[in-house]
Amino acid sequence: MPTVRGRAETRRYIEGLPAQIEAKLLRGAGRAGGAVLLDEMKRRSPAEEITEALTLRTKSEPGRIVVKVSVKGQWPRSLATWAEYGTDPHFISVDDSQREGRTVRRINDTETGSLLIGGKFVGKTVWHKGAKANPFMRTSLDLSASASRAAMQSYISARVTPSGIIGSDEPEGSSE
Repeated sequence: MPTVRGRAETRRYIEGLPAQIEAKLLRGAGRAGGAVLLDEMKRRSPAEEITEALTLRTKSEPGRIVVKVSVKGQWPRSLATWAEYGTDPHFISVDDSQREGRTVRRINDTETGSLLIGGKFVGKTVWHKGAKANPFMRTSLDLSASASRAAMQSYISARVTPSGIIGSDEPEGSSE
């Protein structure tokens, strides 16, 4: 009768594979694919403030890897939203809660930028004709999808070897 050795070690190794795949492989592959998308978004970004605020984060949840490319900061995020979707025509005025009892002319005299256009007082309100959409985020996602998949596959192929999964438990770069 033959004797089998290493059965317990083999079982432990096989039982540990899902955790290794999630920790060492999938999160890093997601980061590699997300980096391709991030580069394309930076290339297509309509403003330097938006480009500098684009970030990539990965998060590992049980049974799920989340890769998120986003715009950090309130003002850059607003600019990105307006660029992505455009704006409808609208009036711009000074909010009554911000006036502190001052007239619009007084606000213009003491604070730069408030309804003062080209050095000229323009009145209590300004009609903004709106802005055309410049969808750089959705376009980047559409154009980089196949390159992102290729980057993820390359990442995985480079780390799965006959001797096992290589790499650390922490993916490269910063993440949450």
